[in-house]
Amino acid sequence: MTADASIMRVERLELVLRPKRWAFADEHRAEIDAHFAALQCAKPALWDGRVLVMHEHTVADGVLRGAYLETDYASFTAWCASGRPETGVRDCFGAAAIVSADGAVLVGVMGPHTFNAGLIYFPCGTPDPDDVIGRSVDLEKSMRRELTEETGFDPADFTEEPGWTSIADGPLLVQVKLLRSRESAVVLQARARAHLKRERQPELADLRIVRGPDDFDPAMPRFVTAFLARHFGGG
Repeated sequence: MTADASIMRVERLELVLRPKRWAFADEHRAEIDAHFAALQCAKPALWDGRVLVMHEHTVADGVLRGAYLETDYASFTAWCASGRPETGVRDCFGAAAIVSADGAVLVGVMGPHTFNAGLIYFPCGTPDPDDVIGRSVDLEKSMRRELTEETGFDPADFTEEPGWTSIADGPLLVQVKLLRSRESAVVLQARARAHLKRERQPELADLRIVRGPDDFDPAMPRFVTAFLARHFGGG
């Protein structure tokens, strides 16, 4: 990855599905299948669905334009596990940064049965074919779905700020949507924890409150701390 994550304001996303072959998935099929079989032995909840990865993008005049290809989750996890090497794609997804009425930001701790177990980041997920409407890839739809699945929150309960905070960190290209709540961080945390208790196998192990840099954690990916540093620094 790059030495530092770069952050910019993006007013609009124009993303499409433009199918093409992913050479990494074709050329490493045997290794990918063996890797995923081992993963499933350790974490049986994982399944090999279909996901979208970006193979082309530009940013101009406040608009991120990009094209995705569809691949299997096994190939995606093998690529991630190998350090996301340069293979002509980027991991571009939407994430929800929940800001409470008292100014805190909430982040989720990934559950032990998930691929990213123990990592701490915003509610988010890899886009998939359900996020394709016509030819368009809708990251806002993806973000809202993941928010509800992971926390139980209704997106309608929040005020979405226009535009996105776009964070580029090597092969990661994360689009963060800021959601403001009228409730305090403690109330939001309690609501999410109640949701997690009702779930048979919740994706999150917990929801944490971040009130400033003292609450940063080594388990937070760099795109999370980059966003939080700018947020609490007034940027």
